[in-house]
Amino acid sequence: MTLQNYNIERVGNYVVTPLIKLSDNGFFQAAVSIRRGMHDRVFRFIPDFTSDASAVRYAMDEGRSMVLLNQLG
Repeated sequence: MTLQNYNIERVGNYVVTPLIKLSDNGFFQAAVSIRRGMHDRVFRFIPDFTSDASAVRYAMDEGRSMVLLNQLG
């Protein structure tokens, strides 16, 4: 199954993009890409979600928090 891109958002110098995948068990899995310039990091999250909207919301919230709290290492 391929990941789908949703609402891309600029947060400071970063571009935060939620990535959602429908798993074999019918739940949605969330990940987020955080990009600055030519480099990006992708973080996958453990919880499964019953809707793509809740997975997108979770990924965006986590991505924003990582950027704003400077948790990108």
